[in-house]
Amino acid sequence: MKQAFKSKVPFILIAVVLLWIKTYIVYKTSFDITIESVKQEFILFINPLSFILLIVGLSLFFSEKGAKRYLIITSFIVTFVLYANAVYYRFFNDFITIPLLFQAGNMSDLGGSITELMHPIDLLMFADVAILIVLSKWTPSFVSFATWRPKVRKLYFLSIVGIFLFNLGLAETERPQLLTRTFDREILVKNLGTYNYHVYDAVLQSKTRAQRAMADGSELAEIQNYINANYKAPNDDYFGVAEGKNVIVVKLESLQSFVIDNEINGEPVTPFLNEIKNQSYYFNNFFHQTGQGKTSDSEFLLDNSLYPVGRGAVFFTHGTNDYHTATPNVIKEEGYKPVVFHANNKSFWNRDVIYDALGYETYYDIDSYDVNEENSVGWGLKDVDFFQQSIPYMQEIDQPFYAKFITLTNHFPFVLDEEDRFVDEYDSNSRTLNRYFPTARYLDESIKIFFEELKAAGLYENSVIIMYGDHYGISETHNDAMSQYLGKEIRPFETAQLQRVPMIVHIPGVTDKNPKEFDTIGGQIDLKPTIKHLIGMETKNDIQFGEDLFSEERSNFVVFRDGGFVTDEILYTKNACYDKATEQEIDQEACDPFIEKAKKELQYSDKIIYGDLLRFYDGTSIQLDETKLDENN
Repeated sequence: MKQAFKSKVPFILIAVVLLWIKTYIVYKTSFDITIESVKQEFILFINPLSFILLIVGLSLFFSEKGAKRYLIITSFIVTFVLYANAVYYRFFNDFITIPLLFQAGNMSDLGGSITELMHPIDLLMFADVAILIVLSKWTPSFVSFATWRPKVRKLYFLSIVGIFLFNLGLAETERPQLLTRTFDREILVKNLGTYNYHVYDAVLQSKTRAQRAMADGSELAEIQNYINANYKAPNDDYFGVAEGKNVIVVKLESLQSFVIDNEINGEPVTPFLNEIKNQSYYFNNFFHQTGQGKTSDSEFLLDNSLYPVGRGAVFFTHGTNDYHTATPNVIKEEGYKPVVFHANNKSFWNRDVIYDALGYETYYDIDSYDVNEENSVGWGLKDVDFFQQSIPYMQEIDQPFYAKFITLTNHFPFVLDEEDRFVDEYDSNSRTLNRYFPTARYLDESIKIFFEELKAAGLYENSVIIMYGDHYGISETHNDAMSQYLGKEIRPFETAQLQRVPMIVHIPGVTDKNPKEFDTIGGQIDLKPTIKHLIGMETKNDIQFGEDLFSEERSNFVVFRDGGFVTDEILYTKNACYDKATEQEIDQEACDPFIEKAKKELQYSDKIIYGDLLRFYDGTSIQLDETKLDENN
């Protein structure tokens, strides 16, 4: 045994080194992890080691034949997890969570988007698996497959504990209270490693599943006190200005504000939106606040004024919660009929379940539309056909109604038929950005046609039309191409600013006579109180984290799901604080009070969702009677 170790390399250590080096290479080539010091680079380098040693080390308890098979299978599985994160990161600049894996039912609808992110060169990521197969089959003389003595195995596993504690201790000196920053996955991966992050994610998943069973509503008291203390009264000039009118909310798929009033090849990207915003209330500093749920998260923000969960999509993870305070539920009390129009499968994003919980009475899904090859592209029914086919249904609905429209065509990977192109593609090294402009222009044209159809159907004059972008369309992966288009370097500060999406409130007979552009710092979480106040509904007792966009008292504070934020003077992103006037990084002390406020709001919102705490709230007070507890736990 001793002689073998002197002259041969243990097969298990070959597997460890191959996985370790490969993981580090993927870190550097597939993930955009910010490294600011040699110490951070060292942490990044060593953080995969403890997990790899552990998972590979289990082979020491197998026979030689079993150990070979185990190491090959394990290396493949670990590599697949790494690869899945790399592919996901290419578009979302984020890491996979366990709740996200529960959304596998969406995969059949994501086909084109996923294949667009996969490249032939990715096969190299599995090269080490092929090497292990070759070594195990031909057993070269320099490789040892000998079993290890119990004492050696013990030292091996003790070394794993030592390496992990060393890694964690080093990470804690770099980022104190690291394990409390569950909303910032980049920080966790940078310090703990991809694999240990997934283990920690599994622990969090089991913990959050237990929160509902343990909740009794008492936690809601502290949250309600915080919300009440931060309540912002509506502006009397706008309160009730749309009372009794139909509310039409249009979600502009993947539309970011950088295309507004901008051109591509000398042609305007959004000519109609450019025109209609000048006849409306337009918010030029409005941000999306979505997490991994993207479009579904933007819906959740709209209807609840709560933050989406940090891991997965709340539509999936908590679709059966009690949302009796959601806008569709409470707006019924004012005589409104809440409906949704979306030409997609009703089960996609679990909508058929959560729409009932939110209070929507009718969901016009794909079965309500005539969808064929001629009128479909990319993700399904083209937006022009979608709006045109929706009008007859709208005419049949009792007024006033609350109608949400979810568009599809301007969705990654941004494919479009030639006859629907109003502008040419851009010319850059990013096919995604190049194709984005024609689909964004098509979306704009579909909105123009929608307005025309509303007028022809006699629905326009008695409606307030609210349009907003649901999430980004161009991720950080395409920053080089964006730099080319915008004519400036895209640094973290600018990346955060690019999360602005259009927000337009159009009220016929009101905004066209007195349009206004607002510099207010706002986000999707502010939509619920804004809409309710426009139609004359009070929100003083609502459990919500948003503020009326028109309020003269609003704090101009927008929180991102990763813990970053924007105010009227500073911006915090990727653990750096920036002065908005100079766009330069400043001392973090200027951001510290807002960092704590952002963290508190995210944690409070998570408690409400994970504990299903709204079931204990009747709209004015917290109910703690034991009967309700027994029925719901």
